[in-house]
Amino acid sequence: MSTDTGIVIGEDGMARPAWAATDPLMREYYDTEWGLPVGDEQGLFERISLEAFQAGLSWATILRKRPAFREAFDDFDPDRVARYGDTDVARLMGDAGIVRNRAKILATITNANATIRLREKGGLVDFVWSFQPEETPAPRTIAEVPTQSAESLALSKALRKEGFAFVGPTTMFALMEAIGIVDTHLVDSHRRGSSGVWTP
Repeated sequence: MSTDTGIVIGEDGMARPAWAATDPLMREYYDTEWGLPVGDEQGLFERISLEAFQAGLSWATILRKRPAFREAFDDFDPDRVARYGDTDVARLMGDAGIVRNRAKILATITNANATIRLREKGGLVDFVWSFQPEETPAPRTIAEVPTQSAESLALSKALRKEGFAFVGPTTMFALMEAIGIVDTHLVDSHRRGSSGVWTP
């Protein structure tokens, strides 16, 4: 059953946004991972990398390819990815399991090196989380969910200054949603407030 807010009530009685209501993989991701804090460097590097690969594609596509991405990129270990050279780029370009976009592959290697350099400034996790806003949106409908914010614009500029690529303000807002820096679960969703970062 769907409502005029874009919420769908599943057969389990739980309220979810339409994007997370039908595809079992998307539903599992929404129920167990999306919007929960990520506080480790490798996990955050993976999220930044996957958000970059998602640009222009659906998140469902990336989610289905996530196991292949993890295998191809050494579980997104920044130290290993940073050492990738031409042979690795050629290997990745030939891997049908991932998104074979040369610019995004090169950006992932660039970002691994930038992640390592950020350790001298407290690390990627503290850097990204320092852009948490004072309050979070409280959307009642899908139409009310922002696609970027002043903080995502600032994060984008700051990461670019540190040498990161494919970190535009819309991509960074999606990252902030995914890791709980903002809570854009619809007010009526069963996941609203589940991050523990924001009170429902």
